[in-house]
Formats: sequence, structure tokens, C-alpha cells
Amino acid sequence: MSQKLKFVNTNQSAFFSTARKKVEAYFQEQGISKNANWLMWVKTVFYLVGFFSLYFLILSGWFSMGTTIGMTLVLGAFGAFIGFNICHDAIHGSFSKSSKVNKGLSYLFYLIGANPYLWNISHNVVHHTYTNIPGHDEDIEVAPGLIRLDESEKVNKIQRFQHLYAFWLYGLASLSWALRKDYIKFFQKQIGQHQNNHPKREYFNLFFFKFVHYFLFIGVPFLALDLTWWQAGLGFLIMHLAEGTVMGLVFQLAHVVEGTDFPVPNEQGNMEEAWANHQMRTTANFAPKSAVASFFLGGLNRQIEHHLFPKVCHVHYPAISKIVKETAAEHDLPYLEIESFKAALLSHYRMLRKLGKEAYATQGHSPQLVS
Repeated sequence: MSQKLKFVNTNQSAFFSTARKKVEAYFQEQGISKNANWLMWVKTVFYLVGFFSLYFLILSGWFSMGTTIGMTLVLGAFGAFIGFNICHDAIHGSFSKSSKVNKGLSYLFYLIGANPYLWNISHNVVHHTYTNIPGHDEDIEVAPGLIRLDESEKVNKIQRFQHLYAFWLYGLASLSWALRKDYIKFFQKQIGQHQNNHPKREYFNLFFFKFVHYFLFIGVPFLALDLTWWQAGLGFLIMHLAEGTVMGLVFQLAHVVEGTDFPVPNEQGNMEEAWANHQMRTTANFAPKSAVASFFLGGLNRQIEHHLFPKVCHVHYPAISKIVKETAAEHDLPYLEIESFKAALLSHYRMLRKLGKEAYATQGHSPQLVS
């Protein structure tokens, strides 16, 4: 782990101070809460009803193998949407004013195979503070040795081809969470700069809810349907591949696209820029005008607003984005937007190619014939 790092800019970010005042004024003038509105509750009911309906339809055994596999894929996608739309806001404390409601909804993370306690540390605390800083933001350490997102890291031979295989690896994101990643992070001495000192109940929660997840999505199908163990395990794999593909693609498009920075500390090991200004240089929005993206991605397509105002429910991001964009322009700060989901995918592809094949060539190796 690299040295202790902090933002040492002694001047309050004029940009963030102004943006925060304008956003506060917006909610006061409109007379609305920063938390969930009717649309948020509609989305919550839609995703939960959809998820459990698919689950019980699969267990019914009424459908052909092909249809069942299709429903399993959609079930996995719905798991990702529950994480994006409900759990993400709940763990940030932005879904409701009630901490009990937020905590209760955050427990849905266990349902889809993840651990809300660990997510709070690795995402809310570490990623939101040290965004895109190599050696500190573990979100850009996707698959060490296989995927290179850190310009200071030496390129190996395999990474020459990362623009070809990375998207397939992203499909393993959810499976890794369910079977490997949470266990590793839990027993590390620290996550980022956060020293791990877990409450005793979290040891129980980790193992108990992992068992519940495995039982619901391997054990129950095995008992309810005429399946062998390997067939039940294959269904579990298919569900998580769908969930992981959706999650993995969306997470990368907010920070690893053309135009985003990967800043490094100064000689004293500190960041000289104000935290909010840092967020503007390391974060991007994509498909900001797409109602479909907004409905399904839980505000993750508006990461700029989310990083600046994580305590605001994502259904309000379209409105406050106008304020943030105007304020950024007033303070000569970038506001990176990519028009569509497809354009963001292509931009991420080019970044992978630049950090892989092209970087390998500039290290003194002969260029490879990779398209």
C-alpha cells in the first residue's frame, strides 16, 4: 500500500461552495426533499417485483430449458439494477431520511451476492475520496496483471490485448464479488487507506448472508427442480455473468474514458487540488439525456453529480446537473459528458487500447498486429 495521502489545498473550493449553495437553494425553492420521490418508489417496486417474479417463475419449472436460461439472464440483469437503483442510494444514505429505511434497503445487497458493509468502505469511503488515484482507488484495480488502468504500471505482454478481452472479464465482476472479492477485502489489513477493524457482527453477516445467497440460487433450484448439482451451479454462473456484465461495463464508463485524469500525489505524497475540483477531472457522465439510461442505471450515468452530492437521491440528478454544469463553467473546470452509452463504450475501448497495446509499443517493444 502506498503512503498516507490527503488533499492539502488550504483554500475552500470556490466551485464546490457555490455549487452546494445553488443546489441547496434549488431544493428549498422547489419545496422538495433530497431523498426518494414517487418515481424512486415506483422504480423500487418495479425492480423488486420483477426480480422475485422471475425467480419464482424459474422455480416453477413450467418453461423450456431455453426460456429458463433466458429468464436467468434477465434475473441477473435485474440483480444489477437493484444494486444500481436501490442499494447504491440506500448505502449512501440518500434513499430516505430514515437511517432504518436506508439500512433495511441496503440489505438487498446480500440478496444479489454482495456485502453492503464492505461496499460502504471500498466505495463510499475510499473510491469517493481518492477517485482515479493509482494505488489508492481500488476501483481501478480491476484485475491486476490482466487489465492495466494505471499509467505508472509497467505493461506486460498479456495486457497488449486487454482491449479485446477486458469486456469479457467484466462479466466475472459479480461472480468474483459473490465468491472471492468480499472475503479477500474483509480479511485485508486495510482497504485503500481505511484500516479494517470490523465489528464482530460483521463476521457473522459475511458468512451467514453468503450462505443464504448460495442456498437461494443454487440449493433451492436444485431442490425444487429436476437438476443435477452441476446444472444448478451452471444456472448460478449464468445469472452472475449477466449481473457482472451489466455492472462491470457501467462502472468503467464513469471514470475510465477519454478525458478523465489519473492524478498522482506531489513529492510530499499529497494531492494539491481541492477535492471537488479533483472529482471534476476524474469523473464523466454518459448518456445524460437518455431516459432509459436514467431509469435503469440508478444515476450512475450522471457520476459527476453523484460524486459531488452522494447524499442526494439519484432521481434529482437531471435537475441539479444544470446547476453543476453552469457552475463548473464559471470556475473554468471541465464537465465531461459523453453523448451516448455506445460512445462511452467506444471511448473506454480506446482507453484500454491506449493503456495496453499502445503503451506496450512505447516501452521499446515492436508494435503488435492487434486490431
